[in-house]
Formats: sequence, C-alpha cells, structure tokens
Amino acid sequence: MARNNRADLRLDAPKGLRTGNLVGLGRNGHSRDSFGRFTEAIARGMGTPWFLLGLTLFAVAWISWNTLAPEAWRFDSVALGFIALTLVLSMQASYAAPMILLAQNRQDDRDRVQFEQDRQRAERTLADTEYLAREVVALRIAIKDMASKDFIRGELRALLEHLDERSDERSQSDDVPDSSTMESRPRA
Repeated sequence: MARNNRADLRLDAPKGLRTGNLVGLGRNGHSRDSFGRFTEAIARGMGTPWFLLGLTLFAVAWISWNTLAPEAWRFDSVALGFIALTLVLSMQASYAAPMILLAQNRQDDRDRVQFEQDRQRAERTLADTEYLAREVVALRIAIKDMASKDFIRGELRALLEHLDERSDERSQSDDVPDSSTMESRPRA
C-alpha cells in the first residue's frame, strides 16, 4: 500500500501535473494546510462590507421575526432580551477571533518569507550595482588614456603644418643652386 502511494507521487512530471506533493501531506493523504486555508477564507470573508451587511440583515430579520410574528411562531423571547440571538452572535465571535488570529499568523509567516526573499534580491542587486560601478570606473580610466577626436585632429593639423613647412623649405632649396655644385660645373 505504501508503495502505491509513493508511485502516485511522480517527480518526472511538472509540479502542476503531479498527482500529489511530497511535502504537506498528512497520513491520510490530505493536506495539512487545508485548515489554514479554510480559516483564511473565513477571515477574508469576515473582513468584507458584505459580511457586515449580511450580519446586520440577519440580526434585523431575527429581531423583526421574534417581535412581529405571532406568539406561537417566535423562537426567541423579546422579554428575555433575545437570548438566542446573543448566544448565536457570541458563538460566531468566539470562533471568528481565533480564525482571524490564525490567518494573521499565516500572513506573518508569508510576510517573513517575502521579506527574506526581498532582502536576498536587494543583496544581489547591490552586488550587481557595485560590479557595474567598478566596470564603469574601469571604462572611464581606459577612456581617459585614449586620444579624443579633438586631440587627433590637432595632432594631424600640426603634422600637416610641419610637412608644409618642410616641403616649402625643399622647394626653396631646389630653386637656389648650391655653391658647391656651382664650382664643380664646367663653365661654358
């Protein structure tokens, strides 16, 4: 029998397609968390305006019936101050308070888990941000050592001016004969 239950829990299927969970099952196969979910649903329902409106209508109907109905049909005495209504509302309140507290405890547990996940995410984000900041600083340092367009243009202009001056000097020296070359030439 135990092997059949284990065979139902397939680990090779995605979580939504599994026939059951490995964690959270009681001995009878029911979820141990079902009562918690049930109490949360009740607490969520009690916190709505519709619940308050329904409870108010219920109390008004109860009081109206036990006041206006024929004496034989009444089930709660007006003379005794609606003892049955008081008992019903007290019982509802005595069950509602622990269920609301249980739902709040479960919400606190979820908030604690969410806070831990947020803290871990913030740590990862901080580490990523610090890494990116270091990379940006390294890029700025690398770019600082690189020549800019203006620097390269200035250097090229200076080089062109220098080459123009040299070419002017050569053209002037080609126009004026050298005295050493003039003496070695035969005269006509």
